[in-house]
Amino acid sequence: MSGFFATLKRIGSERDGRLGLAFTFAILVFALIRPLVSPDPNAIDIKARFAAPGLAHLLGTDNLGRDLAARTSVGTRYALTLAVMIVVISSIIGSLIGIVAGIAGGWVDRAVTAVFDIVNAFPPLILAFALIALYGKGSATFVLLVTVVFIPQFGRMARARAQTLRNLSFIEAERMLAVHPVTIVVRHYLPNVAGPIIVLASMNLPVVIAFEASLSFLGFGVQPPKSSLGTLIKDGFVSINQSWWPTVAAALVLAIATLGATLLGEALRRIIDPKSTGAR
Repeated sequence: MSGFFATLKRIGSERDGRLGLAFTFAILVFALIRPLVSPDPNAIDIKARFAAPGLAHLLGTDNLGRDLAARTSVGTRYALTLAVMIVVISSIIGSLIGIVAGIAGGWVDRAVTAVFDIVNAFPPLILAFALIALYGKGSATFVLLVTVVFIPQFGRMARARAQTLRNLSFIEAERMLAVHPVTIVVRHYLPNVAGPIIVLASMNLPVVIAFEASLSFLGFGVQPPKSSLGTLIKDGFVSINQSWWPTVAAALVLAIATLGATLLGEALRRIIDPKSTGAR
């Protein structure tokens, strides 16, 4: 716990880190606390449709008079939940596959690398469309397809770190002492891989958030009646000639969320990787 607070202190010592913390904290408060004090996000009030931001509706209303602050807050929470879930799952699976490939070498390493290359050969959106065509729309499908897209990134990094550690003297010594391979992985490989993986995960969070918004905007992500930032932007875009508030509200929250996560990821990278100190 002391290491966590020390890391936060070091992040806060940089301008970019402070901005990232401020933006991320604001988005978390908006996503977690706002629904507790907001009206029903699905409550329809035709008389108040396309209302401008004010005391009654902080971000205005949409074409059905629904409160945009409430809907955007729910959509933000949903996007953050999906992004964290996807990054955690893909980082764990990718790290384990990469470590196994790096330790085993030979045909196992070549087979894993070939699979990673095949996945990376497809543009993410094209791969997403293919998986959606096979398994249909929905949150479970979205988590599956985005996890598949991001596993190779974590796997390649874990594989490179494992290959570096494989022939070091202390690893060889434990092998000669007949230490169980699982014990060696838990004791040495995982701690050495964790740092770079955490940095990569933090930098992939805004990418996943934006990717989710893109698929939802195209109609392949979150499905009604659930709301996400992408669906809110799409709904606002359809009626942008009548009111531009719905689009701007969701787009602004999306921009702040991705910018905050990006700045935090960059600050964390500079802290963990001494070679990047001073880089921007």
